[in-house]
Amino acid sequence: MMSKTVTAAAVALMLLAEGAAARAETVKVFVGGAMTGPVRLIAADFTARTGNVVDVVSDTTGGLQNRLRAGEKADVLVITAPGLDTLQKESLAVAAGRVDLALGLMGVGVKAGAPSPDLSTAEGFKASLLAARTVSYVDPKAGGTSGAHFEEVMKAMGIAEQMRSKTVYRKQGSEVAAAVAKGEADLGVTFTSELAPNPGVRVAGALPGAFQMPTTYDAALSTTAKPDGAAGAFLKALQTPAAMTAIRNAGMEPLVRSR
Repeated sequence: MMSKTVTAAAVALMLLAEGAAARAETVKVFVGGAMTGPVRLIAADFTARTGNVVDVVSDTTGGLQNRLRAGEKADVLVITAPGLDTLQKESLAVAAGRVDLALGLMGVGVKAGAPSPDLSTAEGFKASLLAARTVSYVDPKAGGTSGAHFEEVMKAMGIAEQMRSKTVYRKQGSEVAAAVAKGEADLGVTFTSELAPNPGVRVAGALPGAFQMPTTYDAALSTTAKPDGAAGAFLKALQTPAAMTAIRNAGMEPLVRSR
């Protein structure tokens, strides 16, 4: 009798587990490099709470836009505000439910233990760039917001040609940080939230005010997502107090402003 009871209970538990697995959904999230760290943390918590799997795909904003245009599917988009503006105009992102999540700043990273460049003034920063052996940043051709801006900064300084031979291009900010940590570049210029997670890198500081590019990152559903499903739930999870803590800990300013 006991054996039959145990067997029945085991079968019931197995059926419950199979039912939960069948109901679980996979949410595919396209996230811009600067927001990758906090989004991964939020995703891990979301999966633990709901059982829904979150597939985080990290790339530059431009790279993610091109992937959507090429037909790759995603449910939730976390990219720069101008990037989402463009996707809305192209009918690839939904305006309803869109939210400003975080404000990121660009900064300079050096290898742990290395001296800091002068970031106190525009002239000091210019001198530090010219004195550096190599400088790494995201290749604008990869669709990186930070790299395109930094090249404009160097043009404004009048040193673009002088810096060309010193440039160490990378495809994402995390790869810029890795180049600095490995000694492949003296300085790394990208969003501070992409530099800080690498233990081999020290964030020397933000770019001087005249060269700064405060960038808002937004979240929205793609036009192929199901708003009443796990995708909509994850969009809400990105706006919780715990999510704001993850964003703040990544060195960004939480916003959570509805559009």
